[in-house]
Amino acid sequence: MAERSLPPRATRPSTLTFVVVVTLGAVLIASMTQVAPSPTQLIEGGPRIASLVERMMPPNLDPGFLTRAGWRVLETLQIALVGAAIGIALSLPIAWLAARGASPLGPGLWIVRALISLMRTIPDLVWALIFVSAVGLGAVAGTLTIIVDTIGFCGRFFAEAIEDSEDAPREALTAGGASRLQVLVGAILPDAAPSMVNAALFSLEMAVRSSVVLGLVGAGGIGQELKVAFDLFQYQSAATIIIAIFCIVLAMEVITDRLRRRLR
Repeated sequence: MAERSLPPRATRPSTLTFVVVVTLGAVLIASMTQVAPSPTQLIEGGPRIASLVERMMPPNLDPGFLTRAGWRVLETLQIALVGAAIGIALSLPIAWLAARGASPLGPGLWIVRALISLMRTIPDLVWALIFVSAVGLGAVAGTLTIIVDTIGFCGRFFAEAIEDSEDAPREALTAGGASRLQVLVGAILPDAAPSMVNAALFSLEMAVRSSVVLGLVGAGGIGQELKVAFDLFQYQSAATIIIAIFCIVLAMEVITDRLRRRLR
């Protein structure tokens, strides 16, 4: 019977790797002592949360309030859907300009990639504050925020899908004299479409979640009602709004999951 070969022993890490790992571990431990909750805080915070939940019960089911909250929910969905649709549509040409090996800009693609990174790096609430200052309070600022956030997300993943597309169809069309735009439409998009659709559906889920909280800074939607409820200590109204938010997010996740399964 042949001897079984033993698995290779783990290689010793280099000095640089060892120093980096130890440094990161030390930073993590130091950070935990400063920002992680202590057992005392958790024990003391439990009864406070229970007291808050008790004050939230039962949720406010006043017809007038439900009607007002319903319109805010509709506005939230409008912000998410319109912002995501425009953002996804703009992401495709932007991703093409940013994709290595496909962009018509040559070295200039790095400018577009930097712009996408900027959109993705700045948090949603900061973009919302910027647009509230620019166009005023309301749903328009929220829609602009979702557009920028969607471009930051989809622009990156669309560009990666374009870069990962098969080389053979592209090379065949290029050898036949096709332009870069013809190569994009005829070879790249058919191959990259499944990845792009997945990214677009995930961005739609993100848009719904983001649009819920944009109202906290005055960018419209149900988040504005939630902020008012907490500011006025109307905890029962806040409970109703939180339940509505949960239903919106859950419904969107179910819808997008089913769409992804069908597209497979």
